Amino acid sequence: MGELRLSRAEARRIAVRAQLLDDPRPTGLLDVVRRLGAVQVDLTAAVAPSADLVCWSRLGAGYALGELDDLFQERAVVELKGFLRPAEDIALFRAEMAQWPGVEPLRDWQMDVAEWVSANDECRLDILDQLESEAPLPARRLPDSCVVPWRSTGWTNNKNTQRMLDFMEARGEVAVATREGRERQWDLARRVYPDATGEPEVPAEEAVVERGRRRLAALGVARAKAVEASAEPSDVGSVGEAAVIEGLRGQWRVDPAQLDRLSAPFHGRTVLLSPLDRLVFDRKRMTELFDYDYQLEMYKPVAKRRWGYWAMPILHDDRLVGKLDATADHAAGVLRVAAVHEDAPFSPAVREAVDHEVAALAAWLGLTVAR
Repeated sequence: MGELRLSRAEARRIAVRAQLLDDPRPTGLLDVVRRLGAVQVDLTAAVAPSADLVCWSRLGAGYALGELDDLFQERAVVELKGFLRPAEDIALFRAEMAQWPGVEPLRDWQMDVAEWVSANDECRLDILDQLESEAPLPARRLPDSCVVPWRSTGWTNNKNTQRMLDFMEARGEVAVATREGRERQWDLARRVYPDATGEPEVPAEEAVVERGRRRLAALGVARAKAVEASAEPSDVGSVGEAAVIEGLRGQWRVDPAQLDRLSAPFHGRTVLLSPLDRLVFDRKRMTELFDYDYQLEMYKPVAKRRWGYWAMPILHDDRLVGKLDATADHAAGVLRVAAVHEDAPFSPAVREAVDHEVAALAAWLGLTVAR
């Protein structure tokens, strides 16, 4: 069998289809979460929380704001490392949790983390004791009995309890049970995650492969290796089919199920995306496949922003064509549209389709459009 070669357009269409952004739309919220595998939690709500935008981009008016949180409260989805995941997928992380901080030989940072947790084991036990009797609780209500402070050059410096909770989550000891406003409420993991009693544990190596397979099914096309990300990687290892994409260096992996659909007609649509949507979250892959220039500018000074605080990428068919700079002003009852940035001048048909989606976004939020 010859080398599998894909055009850039074919690769883009595979990616769009895999992310459920083609036509017709999917219809079931839990099915969408299962297909995407991981939906990032970010509470920035310039327009709406990112996870809700991700669901709306797929389901449209069939998704009611807050339904994803309902699934979370029902434990049909759970939160792990800042992502909402199908509850049953926790089985694929249990072996990794049991091996925390990792498989030998450990890296320097893993040894440093393990030493810090060991030095502060009394704090860990204090947290478990308090959660046993009083959970759910936010981090600010949990004890900081650390004898060695957490040192970091970033925003987590000296945030002892929060870092301990992060590591305890990675160990499978605690889990996010709910949220109140912007605060995560913690509980013992055994009271949040599905009961695994009597079920065989998925071996660690097998679990890594299966997670890669599911990630490839969600992405459609991905690199075998990518920049390491601890929460939700962008690479997929050796699963799927190897392929070369026109004009791009290196080898890619493609979901076999998407290859079977290449000969079928592609029906695209116009979609407004969260800046954290999986179609665009891996900025390197986004640039390679879509030749799209984008940065999330919420942390930039206003004067240095090109597209806006929470500019939403605009997908039309299989191309990313612009950015929507908009803000939801619920007090005034309007979706304020500061700009629609066109990467190249829109045709009348594209402009009409984008305007229709902006109106649909406003209606979903219970607002009217103000330009």
